[in-house]
Amino acid sequence: MSDLEVRQLRYFVAVAEELHFGRAAGRLGMAQPPLSRAIRELERQLGVQLLERTTRSVALTRAGETLLRDARTVLEAVGAADRRARHAGRPSARLRLALKADNDGGMLSEILAAYQREDASLPVELIWGGRDEQAQALRDGRADVGLLLNPFDDRGLDFEPLRTEPRIAVLAADDPLAGRASLKLADLAGRLLPDGSPVVPGEKPTAFAQSRLQAVRRGLIAEPRPPVSDLSQLFRLVELGCVVCLLPAWVTRAYPRAELVHIPVEDAEPAVLSVGWPRDARSPATAAFVRAAQAAFEAAARAA
Repeated sequence: MSDLEVRQLRYFVAVAEELHFGRAAGRLGMAQPPLSRAIRELERQLGVQLLERTTRSVALTRAGETLLRDARTVLEAVGAADRRARHAGRPSARLRLALKADNDGGMLSEILAAYQREDASLPVELIWGGRDEQAQALRDGRADVGLLLNPFDDRGLDFEPLRTEPRIAVLAADDPLAGRASLKLADLAGRLLPDGSPVVPGEKPTAFAQSRLQAVRRGLIAEPRPPVSDLSQLFRLVELGCVVCLLPAWVTRAYPRAELVHIPVEDAEPAVLSVGWPRDARSPATAAFVRAAQAAFEAAARAA
């Protein structure tokens, strides 16, 4: 059996994800007949059936499910190798730092200052992203190092914790819970998070949340679609009572607002900020950044 080709894996992943040859062909920018032939040839080459085909549906076999999982990993690695090689070949070397605004522990300036004092430092290119995008940017080669807020997918990554702080519930000042000194997650049952999911999975909205949802449906408050990630927009939705949010304590300290209250949640998982990098990284500049980030947070802890 000859070695599998990247092209074959791309074809198979497209079909396996779409479960429709026509849609997969459109996604790949090719005609359907050659795609069908390529998948049949792949099955012949492997000696197993990857797809169950009928006139109305396409489904993965057990062998197909296994290949899909491994093919995604291979394609991710190939894409990462391509991006890293291109980055390494640029005339002016840079360190690419993946982060989300406000998920830096309030320490980005101090980290960068400490990094520039390192002998192996490079100019830093900030790779901004939304929630949960930083780990993937490290895996797929778009970034060299990242600031990661838990929970995150640590596949293929090494990381070191930098700061651990409580998560704080941010509520509207007129919320019935606003006068509490502390909360538990059960107190927030029926409340919605900014992504539209319930704070406590499976719980139905409370009467207070229902009244706000009814206001949304009557057109008094516009329902956010897609969910917002910008903090100013997010805080405005909290003020209106549409959502609550659980934020690291360092974020709530940086953005006090009279219209909002900040209440510790006793049993919420703490917010842990980590510095992360690809497990196979061997760059002196990356190692220098990790040292600088740790040194910056240690200095801040001593000064507190």
